[in-house]
Amino acid sequence: MDTPAPDLTVLERFIAIVGAPHALCQAEDIEAYVTERRGLFPGRSALVLKPGTVEEVSRIMALATETGTRIVPQGGNTGLVGGQVPDNSGLEIVLSLSRLNRIRELDALSNTITVEAGVILEDVQRAAEQADRLFPLSLASQGTAQIGGNLSSNAGGTAVLAYGNARELCLGVEVVLPTGEVLDDLRKLKKDNTGYDLKNLFVGAEGTLGVITAAVMKLFPKPKGVEVAWIGLESPEAALSLFTLSLDRAGSSLTAFELIGEMPLSFVAKHVPATQRPLAQPYLWYILMEISSGRSAADARSLCEEILAAALESAIVADAAIAQNMAQGTAFWALREAISDAQRFEGASIKHDISVPLASIPEFIQRGAEAVAGVSPQARIVCFGHMGDGNLHYNISQPVGETADAFLALYRAMNQAVHDIVRALNGSISAEHGIGQLKRDELIATAPPVAIDLMRRVKKAFDPAGIMNPGKLI
Repeated sequence: MDTPAPDLTVLERFIAIVGAPHALCQAEDIEAYVTERRGLFPGRSALVLKPGTVEEVSRIMALATETGTRIVPQGGNTGLVGGQVPDNSGLEIVLSLSRLNRIRELDALSNTITVEAGVILEDVQRAAEQADRLFPLSLASQGTAQIGGNLSSNAGGTAVLAYGNARELCLGVEVVLPTGEVLDDLRKLKKDNTGYDLKNLFVGAEGTLGVITAAVMKLFPKPKGVEVAWIGLESPEAALSLFTLSLDRAGSSLTAFELIGEMPLSFVAKHVPATQRPLAQPYLWYILMEISSGRSAADARSLCEEILAAALESAIVADAAIAQNMAQGTAFWALREAISDAQRFEGASIKHDISVPLASIPEFIQRGAEAVAGVSPQARIVCFGHMGDGNLHYNISQPVGETADAFLALYRAMNQAVHDIVRALNGSISAEHGIGQLKRDELIATAPPVAIDLMRRVKKAFDPAGIMNPGKLI
């Protein structure tokens, strides 16, 4: 049955909850909230609501359930799978959490920070830094991404190897249910076996079960020393050997291990001004490695040098450079973070966010190249990502001289070719970006039927009216 568009009276009731200054009704004001960054999922909406309190969110959801109005929760609108934008029907209201932006508490003794959903990730990092603590979640979009969105998508990033993803960093949540009821589970406990772990139903649910309005997140002691190294090597097999060596020597002090191909680095060198390659000559593959020490800067340096000396002696790596100061270390990381933006200058791209067992990464890369060539022989593979936790961003740029439209017509065929290999290796087609609209149909078609049925039962139990972010995930 089709959902009727909210009539003017209903829209006025929603606007009255937040006040006219915090309700966007004009198309030019709404545009930024219905457009996702890759332009794959154009959306429309008659209204964007920007509540400033949990009570306002509660009233909005209660009214939405009463009137059958579809609600799309949105954080910083940095998602890459279309999970945060409305569809093109114009029937869905966008619920922006940007005004829920208070840091409610920072408890340095308990190593926790309680933040509202609209707090920008970089602001959480900064608050932790000021308290001599570390909040390790780190993403390229951290200057605009918001904590609520990070949790709803179970964001990963570059520090998952040592600290875990958003789910593992979250101790408790405050959630407004579709009925308007508020679940207050803002506890700081690391151990709590009192029934189902409800918070983990909402983390990673992409706004389909309720609206996360606040969360208790873990903090960590700041490292006393951090060393960053840029390493050149000839194969993914060598990279895997280096990872094994590094983990054996460093243990939990190995805080990042990023794999980067020569193709993505060449794009950065070509399109990002003043780029300096860390090594004298190019290699087929690179590792960006970070070693952190809770003892001292000298300890971090010694451990990094020890690992690289052993790797060079064993001919695992061809060359390496250790950052000589903080600025150079930041520059090394800037090369990694610039890849996605640099790739855009090379035309259209077909992107994959996959994970496979760590030992299967070399096999995936080999078989992936063969699969890509079978779909588009001249396509350029832009492979990089969080090798330490098995997550690769396996992006395919259009061939030189081919039109974007012709290349993007291969999107489904390319996805299937790459994802077939991922599934054959017992991997995941979505490691950290989520499902959203982009991968919804594929998830439903390929996941175990019992798993899909269970997810749909959970969805119906929490959202019987079907108003929460419809058309996403399942």
